[in-house]
Amino acid sequence: MSLNVVNLVGRVGADPDVRYFESGSVLCKLTLAVDRRSRNSEKPDWFNLEIWGKTAEVAANYVRKGSLIGIQGALKIDPLTTRDGHNYHKPVIRVDRMDLLGSKRDNDPSTVDRYGETEF
Repeated sequence: MSLNVVNLVGRVGADPDVRYFESGSVLCKLTLAVDRRSRNSEKPDWFNLEIWGKTAEVAANYVRKGSLIGIQGALKIDPLTTRDGHNYHKPVIRVDRMDLLGSKRDNDPSTVDRYGETEF
């Protein structure tokens, strides 16, 4: 038996990067800032999210920088090569489920907090 499940709640770091393909598929990429449960750390952990299909369309229409969302997905590791030939691996969470959390006030981009995002 194996298990690969990631559950996170956090604030979106930038407006969604959405791509529409000729095949009809939709891809939405987001970054998510999640506070670590620690008295010593005020910096969030950042996660790269990849969302496909109808969930990607919802993210494109309703998620903005600073939005509070909850996600469930699976961790995948994308191999990448830099222009100078160095290989590295980028962890990405492929989102299966996304919940829009917070209020309309939470999505107001008029103020800035410690993430460089919306102040709450």
